[in-house]
Amino acid sequence: MILNAKTKTILPGLGLSLAVAVLAKLGALLLPKLGGATLAILLGILLGNTLFKQPALAAGTKFSESRLLEYSVVLLGFTVTFQTIGEMGLKGLLYIVLMMTTVICGAYFIGRKLGFNEKMALMMAGGNAVCGSSAIGAIAPAIEANDEEKGQIITLVNLLGTVMMLTLPFLGWSLFGADLLSKSALLGGTLQSVGQVVAGASLINPETVKYAMLFKITRIIFLVVVVFLFESKAKHDHLVTTSESKKKFSIPWYVTCFLIFCIINSFFTLPTLFSEGAHFISTWFETIALAAIGLRLDFQKFLKEGPRFLLYGLSVGAVQTIAALLFIFLLQI
Repeated sequence: MILNAKTKTILPGLGLSLAVAVLAKLGALLLPKLGGATLAILLGILLGNTLFKQPALAAGTKFSESRLLEYSVVLLGFTVTFQTIGEMGLKGLLYIVLMMTTVICGAYFIGRKLGFNEKMALMMAGGNAVCGSSAIGAIAPAIEANDEEKGQIITLVNLLGTVMMLTLPFLGWSLFGADLLSKSALLGGTLQSVGQVVAGASLINPETVKYAMLFKITRIIFLVVVVFLFESKAKHDHLVTTSESKKKFSIPWYVTCFLIFCIINSFFTLPTLFSEGAHFISTWFETIALAAIGLRLDFQKFLKEGPRFLLYGLSVGAVQTIAALLFIFLLQI
């Protein structure tokens, strides 16, 4: 078989991510309390910041982090039904709306106070409220943000998400103990990207991953509304020069597929092979993706950003965390 150029570019990083995932799974046999997911991230961070910094690995680790997680979310649809979603209830939906509103207003206000321009503040608000880089990628063309502004905010959101990914699971465990829905709401309602939600929830247990992703997907569904509102504000404030956005946006394909499979699983009794097979493959995809997230985590980026950027990130992270705990308590989730 002759491999095309793109496949050849992906294979080294994908192979490394797979190898780290296998090591993590084996290590979990010796350290079951840590688990494969936690070990995959930790091994990835260790190796990615020491032995494996080669640029040739970037394409494959990026593929593993993004695509494999998307496939994992799709397969998750075979393990979820409307009954599962219903456990979130109206309180869960209200929680997401309150969280997104608070984060958008808080991030925008803090950004403007720290001297960031309106477009950067809007991208920071949307990226943290919805789904990280994906949201920023949809918002940037709608408000005509330039590539430099977009790149700076994506870096900042990812740095913040990484810090929260490694700390919130332990905060959730210490505050909520065995309360599955509360921990899931904390992680699914705050963490920036799908990968960070999966990674953070995996540090607790697979059930938390499932429920945290329900909260996260609810946020993603609101992406269309957020982009529309931000584009309208940009036009009102004369920040854009064209009447139409440069790029169309929509709900990510993997969210749509997740919902389709969830509907099928809710109305039809599928063979056990479907759910068990989907769970097995999804778990492996998650572990490989988490290894890739660790491999791609560059500590030098933390040092390169100036104090104003770091203050912005930490302030928004504090707003997200405090708001989440407050709403979980008030709504009794």
